Amino acid sequence: MLTPTEARERAAEIVARATRAGADAADAVFAADAASDVSVRLGVLEDVGRSESEELGLRVFVGRRSASVSTSDLSGAAMDELVLRAVAMAREAPEDPWAGLAPEARLLHGEPPSLDLDDGGEVAPAELKAMALAAEEAARAVPGVSNSEGGGASASRSVWALATSHGFAGAYATTGYSLSASVIAGTGSGMQRDYAYHSARHRSRLEAAEEIGARAGARAVARLDPGRVASGAMPVVFDPRVGASLLGHLVGAISGGAITRKTSFLLDALGTQAFASGVTVRDDPHLPHGLRSRPFDGEGLAVSPVDIVSAGVLETWLLDSASARQLGLEPTGHAARGVNGAPGASTSNLYMAAGKVPVETLIGDIARGVFVTELIGQGVNPVTGDYSRGAAGFLIEDGAITRPVSEFTVAGNLKDMFRALTPANDLEFRHATNVPTIRIDGMTVAGG
Repeated sequence: MLTPTEARERAAEIVARATRAGADAADAVFAADAASDVSVRLGVLEDVGRSESEELGLRVFVGRRSASVSTSDLSGAAMDELVLRAVAMAREAPEDPWAGLAPEARLLHGEPPSLDLDDGGEVAPAELKAMALAAEEAARAVPGVSNSEGGGASASRSVWALATSHGFAGAYATTGYSLSASVIAGTGSGMQRDYAYHSARHRSRLEAAEEIGARAGARAVARLDPGRVASGAMPVVFDPRVGASLLGHLVGAISGGAITRKTSFLLDALGTQAFASGVTVRDDPHLPHGLRSRPFDGEGLAVSPVDIVSAGVLETWLLDSASARQLGLEPTGHAARGVNGAPGASTSNLYMAAGKVPVETLIGDIARGVFVTELIGQGVNPVTGDYSRGAAGFLIEDGAITRPVSEFTVAGNLKDMFRALTPANDLEFRHATNVPTIRIDGMTVAGG
């Protein structure tokens, strides 16, 4: 695999070829990845996989016309053909008044911040197998677990580089490790499944296999013999692993594409109280060894931590350069892209700040409600904000989480849900998007 320096030079060289071939402007992305993964089931090795890839994507501009091409053939002849084809395509493309590279004055200059994303390590398949077996064994050892869907472990290393014709060239490398277990509790028609996993940039920060397995087993057993929920309006409490999806709906609603197309339920919400006053949502691309940390965005702009929501007020859209031009605004450093096509907008390490109350206090005054640990289906309308999803979890009775329940639906409107949202103080940084336990009052629950 190329080093970050070599990857940066590769991207810059193809951009130089494009301008020599007649492009008015160009940018290029180089992405390389090598990954190994192992899966086991019932103590036996099931699969060992290894993948390696190198791809290059080129975007060229001829006036306001643009075209994008990509290839995994990195030979000199292939590069020459790629450049000629891209320029020819751009000359035939329709004009786009918003097309173009990012503002030159906003590009990252100097050394990028050191984010500690690459631990330099390699893990042999035998080590991955041992990790996966340990996770599954710990899960199967939990009393009540009757079967296994397996354990898995993976390790990867990636290099990503970006170069533009107006002066930017940068690259960085990341490592990634993950470990998981999924098991089944009970027998016959009463079986229940659940899982646990963890991912980290550094192997030393990966949770112990025994902890992951034990959590998976305990979760599956806790779901045995679920009851039903009586329908009605009540508080709904979201476990952090499903509550993070609420921030996904927020991101979709405030991304530049949704705003320019006028297809967002938050279209008129900028600068207004979109959430309860105790809610802050932050995006931090500089989080050390964060799963989505990055020294610059997908267009080469400098990035920095930003409050998307501050004390409940929606402070910003998420804009790449094209959507920013269309809206008459500045790009926000949230451009993201792969090797194909133009940039879009995305967050990095997104999280909802911890609230002030423990989980026990958050649910302590709930006479009747539900604690949601699983969401099913995609019943969310991004234009109106209408929300309706199948769910499973536990009943909350007289301020305590009690018996498991399943086959119910939680519904509301995201605008109302955001304003009625209260976060607990149990935020942990385990994923790319993180939230504490979340309570939303007044949702509609429809039982089976």
